[in-house]
Amino acid sequence: MSRLRRGMLAAGVVGLIGLSGCADLGYYWQSASGHLHVMRAARPVPQWLDDPSTSAALKAKLELTQRIRRFAVTELGLPDNPSYTGYADLHRNAAVWNVVAAPPYSLTLQTWCFPVAGCVGYRGYYDEALAQAEAQSQRAKGLEAAVYPVPAYSTLGWLNWAGGDPLLSTFIGYPEGELARLIFHELSHQLVYASGDTSFNESFATAVERIGGGRWLATQASEAARTEYAQFDARRQQFRALTLATRQRLQAVYSSPQAKAQDWAAVEEQKRAVMEGFRAEFAILRSGWPPRQQAAYDGWVARANNAAFGAQAAYDDLVPGFEALFEREGRDWPRFYAEVRRMAALPKAERHAALQAGAALTAQHSEREKEASRTP
Repeated sequence: MSRLRRGMLAAGVVGLIGLSGCADLGYYWQSASGHLHVMRAARPVPQWLDDPSTSAALKAKLELTQRIRRFAVTELGLPDNPSYTGYADLHRNAAVWNVVAAPPYSLTLQTWCFPVAGCVGYRGYYDEALAQAEAQSQRAKGLEAAVYPVPAYSTLGWLNWAGGDPLLSTFIGYPEGELARLIFHELSHQLVYASGDTSFNESFATAVERIGGGRWLATQASEAARTEYAQFDARRQQFRALTLATRQRLQAVYSSPQAKAQDWAAVEEQKRAVMEGFRAEFAILRSGWPPRQQAAYDGWVARANNAAFGAQAAYDDLVPGFEALFEREGRDWPRFYAEVRRMAALPKAERHAALQAGAALTAQHSEREKEASRTP
């Protein structure tokens, strides 16, 4: 990358994050310099493919990503731009580390506000030590905090002029189905983004990745890839069902009569029982998995708290509403995206209510169909 291009990119990143005051200058600088490092490490995929030092396994993955990228554009209507046409080896296990925080008796995440992204329920760091320090500062305020690695992130298309978001070593080794889902998810953020609404944005992208990933596996993947993904996803669905049930139990505790009466000792005891039950149920679930895959969620479970559960909810809670919307729009991608854009322009509470109502109607219709099928 030329010196001039590096300077233009630096200006673009600074403009994107919006340096706005000495108090956050250090944070914004690490964001800008961290992203610059990622962009400097990226080279166009054809260069990697032509490089004799590139391993055969990496070449195969890179070629696969370009097929996935074309499918995203031609079949899912996702943006056709420079994103994911380059690759960077970051020599670390995460692109960034996100910090999330929540009160002791709530799953509502602490938010941080930025000029472009709006107020979001996480704060990202390119250095894990800085993320851990931020988490500790949140704990000092009386909040529960968690740090989790993020394999990819989106610049929302703002830096496509500079090469876009690259493929990264942090996720290039994923199973085929999961690799496709991740690319679909991140490209979705470039299509529709509601400033300050993490749950809407992440649930939309998750819905696109699930629907699009299913189509990829059904029409493009080999039988071996489908089998590999089915095994991977089965464990994830089991774990997701367990964490959803736990979130619901925690929500019940935090809205209980004891909580309303501010009897925090009783609430703490109920919370402790829910968490102990969660870990006991996970141990049973884990024991049924193949030995080499049993440790996949161990770290998350050991550190699980309100912040971790709240962050997970942002990716899951509105997904049924988006999936129902996709069905109502005739499984037509342009119509679906147009309706999502319309919703994104609504007030936050209104768009959430519409998605939740749509999901409820679809669930009721599905239940009636099941009942009808059981009737002689």
